[in-house]
Amino acid sequence: MTAFVATDVLAVFVKDPRPGTVKSRLAGALGAEAAAAVYRVMAEGVVRRTAPRSDEYGRVIVFDPPESGGTVGEWLGVEAAVLMPQSPGDIGARMARAFEELFERGARRVALTGTDVPALEREDVRAALESLDEHDVAIGPATDGGYYLIALKRPQPELFRGIGWSGPDVLTKTLERAATGNLDVRVLRTMGDVDTVEDLAAEWERVRPWLDAEAREGIERTLRLI
Repeated sequence: MTAFVATDVLAVFVKDPRPGTVKSRLAGALGAEAAAAVYRVMAEGVVRRTAPRSDEYGRVIVFDPPESGGTVGEWLGVEAAVLMPQSPGDIGARMARAFEELFERGARRVALTGTDVPALEREDVRAALESLDEHDVAIGPATDGGYYLIALKRPQPELFRGIGWSGPDVLTKTLERAATGNLDVRVLRTMGDVDTVEDLAAEWERVRPWLDAEAREGIERTLRLI
């Protein structure tokens, strides 16, 4: 098992952006190709904007499906050394296992995020990791009732068990679990994530410049109807 030089690590959960396999709710409104295009540019944006400066933290791309490592690495321009496949199970099980593995590899503090939050920046990652000097957990609320980032200084598998991940109370349930475990939590700034066409409309000014002209025009026709 490879050890990390960096003691602080950002894990970015990424899916291979094949049409029909990402953003199913968005695809219902836009079509599979357009939804995959939106997913692709948002993921590229998160990877670009969370790139660490110097050695402030290391970064790992935690990808799915497990056979897509070569494709994802080529797409995002990252080396195999920073790629790690997601484990089986629901998103909670996969997040819990990613934390466990990264701590086993020698990380001291780990932040985990997805690719759905166009506003996420490197400074947000730093704020989350630095919060762990005084807190057990840092969490970034999403406007849909979930969270876009969670940071820990040791594995906390109980935070990821028995959560209804598609529901509107993911953040509430997670905070309740943290309170039950006497964990001190820092709540970060709230951001919008993009799962539905309404979400995309709310974040369109951020996402729009990243798309090519053809994709922009097709999506804007749909957005004008909502």
